[in-house]
Amino acid sequence: MPDEMRIGMIGLDTSHVERFISVLNDPEFEHYRRGFPVVTAYPAGSPDFALSIDRVEGYTDLARRRGVEIVGSPEAVAERADAILMTSVDGRTHREFFERVAPAGKPVFIDKPFAVRGADARSIVDTAQTSGTPVMGASSLRFEDDLVAALADDAAGPIQGCDFAGPMEIEPTQPGLFWYGIHTVEMVYAALGCGCARVRAISEERRDTIIGEWADGRVATLRGCRTGNHAFFGMLHRETASRHVRTGIGRPKYVNLLDRVIEFFCTGDPAVDPHETVETIRFIEAANRSRETGESVDL
Repeated sequence: MPDEMRIGMIGLDTSHVERFISVLNDPEFEHYRRGFPVVTAYPAGSPDFALSIDRVEGYTDLARRRGVEIVGSPEAVAERADAILMTSVDGRTHREFFERVAPAGKPVFIDKPFAVRGADARSIVDTAQTSGTPVMGASSLRFEDDLVAALADDAAGPIQGCDFAGPMEIEPTQPGLFWYGIHTVEMVYAALGCGCARVRAISEERRDTIIGEWADGRVATLRGCRTGNHAFFGMLHRETASRHVRTGIGRPKYVNLLDRVIEFFCTGDPAVDPHETVETIRFIEAANRSRETGESVDL
């Protein structure tokens, strides 16, 4: 694998900008990764989404102070970089941005949410395949040390199901689980993989409860909380025993994520199959429809 690449960034409107640049550009940072600096970035920002547009100026200034060249388009990022971090916090923008950089053929990591419509997620993956552009999407929660350890420990037999919980604030432009709830969904998919057949959601003021039934009989429950405990945690159920899964143990989750992203940039082989990423978006779409109707929705 190459030991040096220039990284470009699209979207300077999320705290991930500061975290990623710290790992990749700051030799004084505890978890600094040498040889993969962010060298160029396009700020972007969505005018109708306050949590995007209100943060662009601050993170653009931060990137500039860290030696990142600010450019005027996604295409300019693709021209100057060897690989791309698409960090735009607004999942609605990702399809257009990806279509604009895909002709360059350089690997692209798309931060959460990969998209906020199943059709957009499928289009991104189709464009990646036809253009030969490697693409990967993932939540950092997939790579929490305790979850990775629990998935590797199969002494109690095959996984039969799981229960995960985490915060689920509602943002109108990133509806339902697409905002913070997507982290919990990705933990479920890290455990069970593709194959969900139907979803049912029970939505209340303080929480949502989502039940996913897999075609092979496995079941996942997700609890999205808007009050009380805002930690991510869960339980993994195997054939003869269950194991509690905690988060915040070991290295920071975004450091683990960047390890996987850099490996993907170097090899072109994503740590998460893009077709699984598409299913997570379809799962959330189905859960959102069920939140409105109270009925089960088939995938």
